Amino acid sequence: MHEIKICVIGLGYVGLPLARLFSTKYKTVGFDMNQQRVSALMAGHDATLEVSDELLQSALKNGFVCTSDIEAIRDCNFYVVAVPTPVDENNNPDLTPLYGASTTVGKVIGKGDIVVYESTVYPGVTEDECIPVVEKISGLKLNRDFFAGYSPERINPGDKQHTVEHIKKVTSGSTPEIGKKVNEVYASVITAGTHLAPTIKVAEAAKVIENSQRDINIAFVNELSKIFTKMGIDTQDVLEAASTKWNFLPFKPGLVGGHCIGVDPYYLAQCAQRHGYNPEIILAGRRMNDGMGEYVATEVIKLMLKKGIQVLGSDILILGFTFKENCPDVRNTKVIDIYKALQEYNVHVTVYDPWAHPAIVAHEYGIEVINTLPKEKFDTIILAVAHDKFNELDVQSLAEDNHIIYDVKAFLDRGLIDGRL
Repeated sequence: MHEIKICVIGLGYVGLPLARLFSTKYKTVGFDMNQQRVSALMAGHDATLEVSDELLQSALKNGFVCTSDIEAIRDCNFYVVAVPTPVDENNNPDLTPLYGASTTVGKVIGKGDIVVYESTVYPGVTEDECIPVVEKISGLKLNRDFFAGYSPERINPGDKQHTVEHIKKVTSGSTPEIGKKVNEVYASVITAGTHLAPTIKVAEAAKVIENSQRDINIAFVNELSKIFTKMGIDTQDVLEAASTKWNFLPFKPGLVGGHCIGVDPYYLAQCAQRHGYNPEIILAGRRMNDGMGEYVATEVIKLMLKKGIQVLGSDILILGFTFKENCPDVRNTKVIDIYKALQEYNVHVTVYDPWAHPAIVAHEYGIEVINTLPKEKFDTIILAVAHDKFNELDVQSLAEDNHIIYDVKAFLDRGLIDGRL
């Protein structure tokens, strides 16, 4: 391989920042099947807000190109696959986007080229599921005609501090030599450095346990929150006291959504089951976290009844819908669970989120989200997402005289609230 020309397949939250970064050092083409997305990016705006207009426009001026035309990526020789890996309604891994991307790679990959996967998967997917598709479509053979690598994405959506170049990157290759080559390419743009794993499977496993570990830790404090609520103890006070010990891990209770933490444990669990082991702690953590939306709704209804607020036909305002604060990402948001659970009580729910795109929410979840603060007053207000913009809100002015304010994120002043996780 002489001059490296990179193609990043999938220009979402992961692919675009990476492609933009690669373009500072190499000829880089971004490929996405969504022509609308490509057109918006070529016009210099990223709707996910992961890459600023200034950085994107600068990259475009310096030769970075986005396309949905497969012919435009045929002359690349270093392909990076960054497509989502969701779960289906039964929480089984859905590899459809990976099969599609592998088919695309198979149509254009040439002799001596390298394909690197970034999507989160369970150990074995790259070599056992993706590469056979590339081989079948291309007619080429792995480690004879072309080579592969795996470098798991670690993007944190909405985080302007830990951007892609400031997060250490795990790399791997289908042979030791290719591992070094893949590592060199990433190390040339990642200022935080790289870690070369011995095999692709090790790199895949490392990624899937990072988020599973976090999921289990949050599940533990969610369970503590349920216990302490029954005892009349404030969970945040307990955590604050406990965290004075140097080795106490500072996790907080809350909703666990998004494209990684709420999904990756299912990938790990299915992999374990395929190998004849039934994972207990991993799935128990998932059950706990998946039930938190319904738990919040139930706690809110209890508080309303205690205060003599008529539940039937009441007006409830949910503040925030995105899966995390200060970003427009609504993938796998668990706020929808609060919404659905409340609907069962025949209440009127309004969702206000200045970050979420109403059209995307309507398409994905079939509900209405508003971007402008409502004028009417509400019987109950639930703060579900800790957007910085909510700091400026006078929450009490939105509530009726007899009201409930519930704080999922321990974000509001304690004097204002009736309950929190």
